[in-house]
Amino acid sequence: MAQVSQRTVRGTCDSGFEAVRREFERNFSERGEAGASVAVYHHGRKVVDLWGGLAGADGKPWEEDTVSLVWSSTKGATALCAHILVDRGELDLDQPVAAYWPEFDQNGKEKITVRLLLNHQAGLAAIREPLPQGAFYDWERMTSALAAETPWWEPGTRTGYHAYTFGWLVGEVVRRVSGKSVGTFFKEEVAKPLGLDFWIGLPEDIEARVAPVIPAPPPAPGEPVSPLLVVAMTQPDSMQAKLFLNTGGYGLVPGEVDSRSAHAAEIPAAGGITNARGLATMYAALSPSTRHRLVSEDSIARMGAVSSATSVDIVGLVPTRFGLGYVKSIDNRKVSQVPGDSIILSEEAFGHSGFGGSVGFVDPKADLAFGYTMTRMGAGTGINERGQGLVDATYRSLGYKTNAPGSWI
Repeated sequence: MAQVSQRTVRGTCDSGFEAVRREFERNFSERGEAGASVAVYHHGRKVVDLWGGLAGADGKPWEEDTVSLVWSSTKGATALCAHILVDRGELDLDQPVAAYWPEFDQNGKEKITVRLLLNHQAGLAAIREPLPQGAFYDWERMTSALAAETPWWEPGTRTGYHAYTFGWLVGEVVRRVSGKSVGTFFKEEVAKPLGLDFWIGLPEDIEARVAPVIPAPPPAPGEPVSPLLVVAMTQPDSMQAKLFLNTGGYGLVPGEVDSRSAHAAEIPAAGGITNARGLATMYAALSPSTRHRLVSEDSIARMGAVSSATSVDIVGLVPTRFGLGYVKSIDNRKVSQVPGDSIILSEEAFGHSGFGGSVGFVDPKADLAFGYTMTRMGAGTGINERGQGLVDATYRSLGYKTNAPGSWI
């Protein structure tokens, strides 16, 4: 694997956070980073804003305004839209989804609440109906399929990661309540007020700034493989297979996620496009020192509390811990040999990682917000050594130490 020199790193890094820059440089010189960005806010001030490497196979450099697909890190933005409506009293977490989306009230879903959607407990992690090519780009098709779907398990009794369906489920509730698509709501209520380069549904005039995805290589013989992928590839009628293989080509056809159709579509669980600055600035708006209060302190406390946790996620088959639409710190190194199946933060932190290793989060106690994005994907469902190394360096810069369970204190 070709290495990109750390001399390609540009941007700013305040005194006291030099360890973050060193770790970012190491990602290029030692860990195969191709193109990436990292940003950190502390006490409401941007203290790290770095980028570097390449934004394409043609040698195009990653610039200050380069953006990339962040996969499930998008879920944090989508969840925020729902919480803004909750904070305004327009959406009730404990109301049935069907109170806002009447067509949803069929096939055993009448008792599914908005809270269960955000908790990944609705039992709708995959769609059984075969989806045609490009289905992910058709909002009505996807929401109609979910409205007609029968839960894979009794809602509320199990937790299972809704990798793709989370976005249409929560996004349709946002649309029914607000009268705006989730991409439009996010643009008007979050991205524009905060000045974010962050889109759920990319405008065509931004297309030239997008760095294409570099897929993770397949596991070498003898390397550990995620049990989720093993099941998906060996049991074609399983929920895991339907989740990964019944996507209308999205994530399967080479280059499809980099197409204009994919970028333009609102795929609110996995299609967001931004950079580290966009993620970190969004989460900084949830930190104590923010000058842009998107939701109340009570809402932030509710968002960051553990709301569902399990020793075996029924979809991913590894332990998971969720807040209401967000991931919480989880150390799976003793139960999974797959690099990147953990995301180790402080217990107060909440945010979301993305397939391949991107991550954004806020730590209200530390008054910290963080973002990391990259083009070269890694293994696992959490963050790999590149992102975790940056997170670790950030916490060390604040004087935090790790404790035995794999958290920062």
